[in-house]
Amino acid sequence: MTAGDHRKLGAADEGVDGTLRRCIVTRESRDRRAMVRFVVAPDGSIVPDLEERLPGRGFWLSADRDVVNTACAKNVFAKAARMKVTVPPDLADRVEERLVARCLNFIGLARRAGRAFAGFEKVKARLREGPVGLLIEASDGTPGGRSKVEGLAQGARRVGLFTGAELGRALGRDRTVHLVLESGALTNRLMAEAERLAGFRGSSGPEDHGDLNESDRRKNGMT
Repeated sequence: MTAGDHRKLGAADEGVDGTLRRCIVTRESRDRRAMVRFVVAPDGSIVPDLEERLPGRGFWLSADRDVVNTACAKNVFAKAARMKVTVPPDLADRVEERLVARCLNFIGLARRAGRAFAGFEKVKARLREGPVGLLIEASDGTPGGRSKVEGLAQGARRVGLFTGAELGRALGRDRTVHLVLESGALTNRLMAEAERLAGFRGSSGPEDHGDLNESDRRKNGMT
């Protein structure tokens, strides 16, 4: 979605059924899991509330870098709040940084729970045993190594949003390229956060890409 696709700006909408929220830029109502909540801090600054726990009226935006940048450029937060607010110029970057941290935290929790397998050989061995919850491969991994793993993961949900250094940090290593997570609550929460993060990293979130060819997967940031 680009700035030119956005509809008329409007006020925040807290939703009706507790699930849908209305984006103050696009005016579209969407599942709250595909959106980001913002609030006005006591000092008048706009801050992201990814956990949806901060007090005060929430202002919702679609989880999309272009949408956040449009809100910043067109003073949408002040119009929605009906007051003067301070909007950090790097707000979209801050949201991305926090989403990455949340994703890596879930990966770390999965590792500590024994639900994650990392490394080329361990991942291949686990994939040969049967279905997994999610295959994660570093966005900067070598095509050869990734293709060998992909051949064993037909039909698996995959994501390639993280660098090897980021994955390594989540697992207490210098770098990790190949990782699989077992199905379960942690993996589901990670996938939901990865969907939001994809809107800020210019690629798709977790999907079943078994029917896409290699070039399509590379273009979509999926492996």
